[in-house]
Amino acid sequence: MSRDMSTTDDQVALVRKILRTEQGLEMGLPELAGERISVTFFRPDIVRLRISRQGKFEEKPSYAVPDAIGQMEPARIRIEEFKDRFLIGTDAMEVSLFFDPFHVEIRRNDGSPVLVSSRDAAGRRWFYREEGEGFCVGRGIEGQDGVYGLGEKTGSLNKNGRAWKFWNTDVLNPNVAGGHRETPHENPLLDPTSTQFDPYYVSIPFYLHRPFGSSLLAGSFFNNLGRSSFDFTQPGEALFRFESGAYEEFVFSGPHLPGVLRGYTGLTGRISLPPLWALGHHQCRWHNYNQEQVKALGARYRLEQIPCDVLWIDIDHMDGYRVFTWDQQKFPDPPRLLRELEKEKFRLITIIDPGIKEDPGYPVYDEAIRERLVCLDEQGNPYVGQVWPGRTVFPDFTLEQARRWWGRLNARHVQVGIAGIWNDMNEPATGDVPAEGMRFDHGRSDHDRFHNEYALLMAMGTVEGLKKAMPGKRTFVLSRAGSPGIQRYAANWLGDNCSRWEHLGLAVRMALGMGLSGQPFVGADVGGFMEACSAELLVRWYQYAAFTPFCRNHNTAAQPDQYPWSFGPEALRLIRKALQHRYFLMPYLYSQFLIASETGLPIQRPLALGFSRDLKSWEVEDQFLLGEHMLVAPVLAPGATQRSVYLPAGHWYQWPNGTHEISKGECRVTPVDLESMPVWIRGGAVIPCWPEVPLSTMGFHPEVIDLHVFFPGENGTTESVLQEDDGLTENHRLGQHLRTALNLHRRGEQITLRGTVSGRRFPEFRRNLFRLRLHAPKGETWSPVSLPASAAGFEMSNRGEDFQVEFRRVG
Repeated sequence: MSRDMSTTDDQVALVRKILRTEQGLEMGLPELAGERISVTFFRPDIVRLRISRQGKFEEKPSYAVPDAIGQMEPARIRIEEFKDRFLIGTDAMEVSLFFDPFHVEIRRNDGSPVLVSSRDAAGRRWFYREEGEGFCVGRGIEGQDGVYGLGEKTGSLNKNGRAWKFWNTDVLNPNVAGGHRETPHENPLLDPTSTQFDPYYVSIPFYLHRPFGSSLLAGSFFNNLGRSSFDFTQPGEALFRFESGAYEEFVFSGPHLPGVLRGYTGLTGRISLPPLWALGHHQCRWHNYNQEQVKALGARYRLEQIPCDVLWIDIDHMDGYRVFTWDQQKFPDPPRLLRELEKEKFRLITIIDPGIKEDPGYPVYDEAIRERLVCLDEQGNPYVGQVWPGRTVFPDFTLEQARRWWGRLNARHVQVGIAGIWNDMNEPATGDVPAEGMRFDHGRSDHDRFHNEYALLMAMGTVEGLKKAMPGKRTFVLSRAGSPGIQRYAANWLGDNCSRWEHLGLAVRMALGMGLSGQPFVGADVGGFMEACSAELLVRWYQYAAFTPFCRNHNTAAQPDQYPWSFGPEALRLIRKALQHRYFLMPYLYSQFLIASETGLPIQRPLALGFSRDLKSWEVEDQFLLGEHMLVAPVLAPGATQRSVYLPAGHWYQWPNGTHEISKGECRVTPVDLESMPVWIRGGAVIPCWPEVPLSTMGFHPEVIDLHVFFPGENGTTESVLQEDDGLTENHRLGQHLRTALNLHRRGEQITLRGTVSGRRFPEFRRNLFRLRLHAPKGETWSPVSLPASAAGFEMSNRGEDFQVEFRRVG
């Protein structure tokens, strides 16, 4: 039974009694048995709305916001009382709490809407109603509006027009979602291999709303991570239903996308700067390797001269799928394997699932049971699921002592030289035993309360252990599942995809959605995990993945090989070329990770993030920006001979040949063959590159950095950045880094490049030279005033100092 928010005259009088708080107010809602609404400004442009449950506000609804109060910034607040409402405002927005009927309206100070309550069938506004153990929130959103974010979702980049569920799901588990299908289901929403299926592995109830015809947007994050659904199919309204827990929502007034993302990630956290090797190429496969085969795999990569930093091994390396063990028959000497791989400049990552084999005498199981660290069932016994080892118990990561214990296990596991940890099956996946029977906090909390946060809590424990095992070094964890805040601890890959062209296109859209939801470190399995890949698809996927934050080839057992050399010498050549391109751009890519760690902005970005006033850019979902300056248009169809690319207005240069184009905001049809994929650079950019391509980032500290300078065609200043540090430790936080802000300024016939350096040199620093590679608008030729030319460009000695270069127009 639901209760809505209609009020009587006597109740309105009671509602008018407010309680002033430090940065907001509380107001009574007597029609809900004495419940109250709390309005708290965290910044002038961020407000938190809460409604009590049984008279109390939940102080820690989730682990998504680690320290909400610590995020607060003082804001000048004014409160005004009107006949029909209270208004509480800042310099950025105004929150109106209407009395009868109760509803909420938020507007920016210029009057533009941020949040509008829904209307019922009689046309009366309503905002909130209880529904059983949960609640429903209504919002006025029109059918043509833009809705973005929501985490890992299929379909279009614009999520309007569909209903979405938030429940982390092992997508290909036949007991949960129907399993893998080679023939399409008549309803794609029920086909886990379709590009429309929902829900997926990661649940992030954060969305961005842009009214139709506007470039302004606002954001909303519901800090309730239980089972929920968002319905954008109703005419003129959206309905957000939560099956349990309390209402808490953070509203971000914007009005521009970068500001909203900075605000959201300021609350839920941002990625730490990852180790440089994590940005390299990764090779993984579910395959029953033994120690010599892993070593031979690395040798093949080096023989074929394919850049690769990391080899991964899946569940078959374990003894009977017991986590934190090695099969001694297949891997008799893991430390020796790690040493041999290191000589070839490889690192190794192993998988760790949460399921612990029910096996008395197995130390991990015995300790988990003895110390009461596992999830329980309704009878208070250890919950038992069915995963790879058979009957399995699951750590209760809601317990701090369980997270510490899990961290210690990871710490011991990596002591042999393992570089990072791969967390899989952490939705949690429980096989043919329903996960809902799993309870948390010694059985006191039901499953819904922490299901979606299980992966986040697992990653928290993992990272805690890795930091103790590798003091001072950066950690790397890859997670399949996640929830808001997962970016603080782990990267995500996009789960068990298929070797299909439509899944390649889906990978682009899903990565963009994840980036708009606070997780910038993402990537899809290159070539597809399930089914048989083709040569053309693998080449095109590698060409795309060379420009994505995470780049890993991964496929399942019992399918044909899809190594870079599996389809003959021509495919191998093209894949090698794509990966060389990634390593060539490593200084630029690494610097984008730095920006993401400091601002929360995604690395793989929708065009609208850079061109929000261009309304056409909001409709583009098959191309993206890599960082601020590089536009990538992957080829997503077989046999393509041309690719339509939308270029926002401005000066653009084809990469890498430097051909200059001026766009007024239009589509360009670009010829392609299997050798090429359209990539463009914005005028004004400075793209730092390595002058040579190493086979691994391990120990690579070049003496020269190439700066590709793309002269602007119009007056103004553009900023780029180059981050140089040891790539491994946290010493960059202590100032042991060189960050060069590269400002390219044009004023008529004067162009100046200024480099402003912060930080200090670090022991591994070797650079002594910048080489300038110049790219000028069509019909223009420029030359630096006082730099010598070489065959490769203009050379400038530099050991980490500020510099300024003036350019003169020649001819």
